[in-house]
Amino acid sequence: MLLRIRAAESDAVVHAARHLAFAMKPSAPMVEIRWAQSTAEVHRAHRVREQVFCVEQGVARSEEIDGLDERALHVLALEPKDQVIGTLRLLLVGDVAKIGRVAVEREWRRRGIASRMLDAAVAVAQRRGCREARLASQLPATALYERAGFIVASEPFEEAGIAHVWMRRGLRSEEDARLLDP
Repeated sequence: MLLRIRAAESDAVVHAARHLAFAMKPSAPMVEIRWAQSTAEVHRAHRVREQVFCVEQGVARSEEIDGLDERALHVLALEPKDQVIGTLRLLLVGDVAKIGRVAVEREWRRRGIASRMLDAAVAVAQRRGCREARLASQLPATALYERAGFIVASEPFEEAGIAHVWMRRGLRSEEDARLLDP
């Protein structure tokens, strides 16, 4: 029996199959996730950010380097040969954790690396007593953050020529959340 599919449905099926195959890249268990321990390691993270944001996405270097790195904590993702392949920046401001500059080199994407870096940042923010984590997500990346418990908290806005939304997540336990919720 021959199954006939309209052209639009066929395109949708092909797109879904490609997306599924792309999304199913092997995980990266050999990738080490840890905090940067020196200025030299932060500079290695900058190279990944410049590749992802400036080269791939066309963000001006002056917008990417904003002067906040010196007071931030930086998560690194290192492949087995100690090359930095991913990074994330965490700023702790009072009881709010500001997560940003999440970047993973193209060939390492969709392997859970960004999720693992995000887990590390959220864990430190919780241990340091933060009540909330916030971030500005590029629109195509919102699903990554939603899987980590973040919710969209704004209408889309443009930053560095790219559409974003603000996202947030509570960091206190469910019991604390119930006590604080009127």
